Amino acid sequence: MGTCKTSLPWGEGKTLLTYQIEQWLSVDFTPVVVLGLHNSQKQQDCPSDSLTVINPDASSGKTTSILTGLQNIPPDFDILAISAVDQPRKLTIYQKLISAHKTNLSLITAPTYHGKMGHPILLGNEMRSHLENIHENTLGLRQVIQDFHSVIYQVEFDNSAILLDINTPEIYREQLLKLKSPSQILIDDSGENHE
Repeated sequence: MGTCKTSLPWGEGKTLLTYQIEQWLSVDFTPVVVLGLHNSQKQQDCPSDSLTVINPDASSGKTTSILTGLQNIPPDFDILAISAVDQPRKLTIYQKLISAHKTNLSLITAPTYHGKMGHPILLGNEMRSHLENIHENTLGLRQVIQDFHSVIYQVEFDNSAILLDINTPEIYREQLLKLKSPSQILIDDSGENHE
């Protein structure tokens, strides 16, 4: 995308990183925030209720961040959520997923929209050993999802927010506009948006 996603403004006085952490804290999760070396200075932006760890090998792929995070999670966790900074979700999405996961005692719980799986993925403690054995060259987390697809509890949502992945500047600008109320946006004759 050409810019560091953790620092992108998201809502009033927040960044994508701080927004995500606050949402997880609001549902009584303790976020383990895995930052690459290039983002190590972002530790100071993380609330004290979260745990921040540095992945010195982040350039080798997302799998290394998942493995780094797992090393810092207590062995007796009930639910593990895997959430990316570029996939911001509202609190209500997390609440619905967590409730469904607890009610159904699922190994894996995933949100869906019209049958398409989204994020975040919730995993029960029984999945830890499978996660600890992921490798970038064997699809990483995707391999676990494929192997256990038949037992994933799918929670259907009525909007596509669970599919959002901010991978381009255009998607970011579009989503940022959706966060603002119409009274804060002026569209002039040139077709450009102004705050």
